Amino acid sequence: MFKRISLFCTSTLLAVAVGLPATAQGLEEVVVTATKRETTLQDVPVAVTVTSGETLQQAQIIDIGDLQSIIPSLRITQLQTSGNTNFVIRGFGNGANNPGIEPSVGVFIDGVYRSRSAGAISDLTNIERVEVLRGPQSTLFGKNASAGVISVITSKPSFEFGGGGALTIGNFNTVMARANITGPINDKVAFSLSGSGNMREGYFDNLQTGNESNERQRWSLRGQLLFEPTDNSTWRLIADIDRIDELCCGVTNLVDGPTGIAIRALGGRIASDDPFSRAGFYNIDSINDIENSGISLQGDIDFNRFSLTTITSVRSQDKFEVADSDFTSADLLGLNQFDTELDTFTQEFRLTSNSDGNIDWMVGAFYFDEEVNFDSDIVFGDDFRGYADALAGGGITGLEMALGLPTGLLFGAGQGSFDTSGQDDSALSLFGQVDWHVSDRATITLGLNHTSNEKDAFVNANPNDVFSSLDLVQIGFGGLFVERTGGQAPTPANFAAFPAQFAEAQALSTVPCTAATGEDCNSALALQPLQFLPPFVSFPNSVESGNSDDSETTYTVRFAFAINDALNFYASAATGFKSTSWNLSRDSRPFATDIAALTTAGLNTTNLRTGTRFAEPEEATVYELGLKAQFERGAVNLAIFDQTIEGFQSNIFTGTGFDLANAGEQSTKGLEIDTVFTPNDQWKFTFAGTFLDPTYDSFPNGTGVNGPEDLSGRDPAGIHKVSITTSGTYYHNFSNGLEGFVRADYSYEDEVQIVENVSADIASREVSVLNASAGLSFDNGFELTLWGRNLTNDNHLLSAFPTVVQAGSFSGYPNPPRTFGLTMRKSF
Repeated sequence: MFKRISLFCTSTLLAVAVGLPATAQGLEEVVVTATKRETTLQDVPVAVTVTSGETLQQAQIIDIGDLQSIIPSLRITQLQTSGNTNFVIRGFGNGANNPGIEPSVGVFIDGVYRSRSAGAISDLTNIERVEVLRGPQSTLFGKNASAGVISVITSKPSFEFGGGGALTIGNFNTVMARANITGPINDKVAFSLSGSGNMREGYFDNLQTGNESNERQRWSLRGQLLFEPTDNSTWRLIADIDRIDELCCGVTNLVDGPTGIAIRALGGRIASDDPFSRAGFYNIDSINDIENSGISLQGDIDFNRFSLTTITSVRSQDKFEVADSDFTSADLLGLNQFDTELDTFTQEFRLTSNSDGNIDWMVGAFYFDEEVNFDSDIVFGDDFRGYADALAGGGITGLEMALGLPTGLLFGAGQGSFDTSGQDDSALSLFGQVDWHVSDRATITLGLNHTSNEKDAFVNANPNDVFSSLDLVQIGFGGLFVERTGGQAPTPANFAAFPAQFAEAQALSTVPCTAATGEDCNSALALQPLQFLPPFVSFPNSVESGNSDDSETTYTVRFAFAINDALNFYASAATGFKSTSWNLSRDSRPFATDIAALTTAGLNTTNLRTGTRFAEPEEATVYELGLKAQFERGAVNLAIFDQTIEGFQSNIFTGTGFDLANAGEQSTKGLEIDTVFTPNDQWKFTFAGTFLDPTYDSFPNGTGVNGPEDLSGRDPAGIHKVSITTSGTYYHNFSNGLEGFVRADYSYEDEVQIVENVSADIASREVSVLNASAGLSFDNGFELTLWGRNLTNDNHLLSAFPTVVQAGSFSGYPNPPRTFGLTMRKSF
């Protein structure tokens, strides 16, 4: 089917090209900087989607998360906190849940890299355009663009005085305010100042505390100075700060499993098996307090034959989050708290040719330096002891009695894990690109990037959970020895006196009890699933250095040919790179291959579990064919690609922790089409579609519905094979300078299993969302816009996971419900 669609679209577009005029007129020219050089959308030989500021305004696109409603290749998912947001392009992307995992989709705002998603989710204000580059972009954008790039370009200050303001009111008591002003300070310096505030009551009810989650409490402030000291030099200084202080994010119950009985026996409550009630019982409200701030300076200086660009930035992010991670009214997990600090410095230099000739070139360097500090605490609440004892059939109390421990010691309130972690991350990229214009219509491009990235990571975990430190194998051995010897104590003397019983007890101590084993087993092993905060070996240590030093050369090779003035063709091959990701959490575990060395060094501990400290680098490759056609009343862009990522960094939640691992290889063959048609000056129609055929070519160490599984040959979860967005806008000019528009856009994604380890019958997703708006603008600069999003109140899940420490239960994140409102805007 995929091949038939690709051949049909390609042949149709080529056939249409025969009838295209020699020159294409009628559409507004769209300027992009996707290749770090200004060109038009139709001329740039790159798969890129551009959304103008006007479209953002008409479609009520408030932040980057809203973009996916009009860009089918883009998926943005908010998870358990406001700052825990995942960006995906063409089905590739990661970066959520762990500050050590940088995104595979790079986000740049005015040329400045935002290293974590929490630094890019604030409201979009005073935006000129947003460019979404699809596929690996490491040649020009560096180490963390193996899946693509989102580039946000804001409006520069103007030497003409102007500004405006907007006030929005809507359901859920929404109040949004925006304002901006710009103008000259003198004939060489201009300024702009913009700000926003976004307040909305939550749409998710906490039935226990009476408060509402998934609210909005956000504000931002951004100031700019534009300095043009000479005719050939421009400097742009930007300072910004934004703050999020809100309750988020609600989780609904998909399956109320067998553990629900124990929770209700303790007096706890669960809003069972009702994923779109958007309500739950939580004994605490989840807190999100995020502050981003930064300053950047960009200089552009034109010389006779080339231009110099320099971009310097310093940014910081402080993020404090508290979550009720058991998602019940019972006090199981009394505290799950995260405190993250990031300090980032970047510097980019570029030299770009600007002379006439058949060779255009660019060379540059990009330096990145970041310090990450991450503290996380998780502790048992007052009810966890009773919960664990109920699941164990009274076994916890019995174990305390058998071992002579004080009653209530095991799973005592306040026990847990108290962890500090972080990393120093420095990278240097050297890049260059040459465009050889073989003729007036043909161009060959070669680009190279060499990136070196060194990280020094550490994790110091300090668990004080007594139960998880118990050696249940040895405890079971002792019980078996006593039983087999008729009551003899497990002492060295008795071991020597009863060698046969000693050997039998040793053999049976590692055998879990099943129907087949009868009594020839260790019954204590049934309690092992409750040991989810086991002792930890901190690193770096004498065996594990905590250091990674990666280097990679990536390339772009492209041939572009203008068939005529209205039709461009390109063929390209490109590679991408994402460096090692360190697991900065209590789920970081030594590799199995290091256990022997840790034991020799005296670092091994009771119940030490193996896993991963880090995931190896990702290496992406894409082969792509593209056609870009523009005619008098429309444009059609088509891309056919075969994209592969080797060592894709997978991070999946299992119910008691995250498994970070490299997939051997994940690939996607796909077709993208992006069209615009304006039959006359009053109507504008768009259609965009992404059609994917994804697969895990190799993933032997994956995590599936039944636990560890070989996922090789399977379709990756969460990647829609069909994603479509379409829109129609009608413009009308009334008398007396009154203008109006009516717009509707629709997005559809076919049904897909959401995550690998939750079955499709529990958590699948199909998206069908309708948005609409209508506006009037007056000749005095006043505008009114009535808007609605998700008007049909489509219900679908954003993500799903096995419920925390509740085996057999599953939870999920529901999408936002219908929202609507009125925006009043005045510009001058």
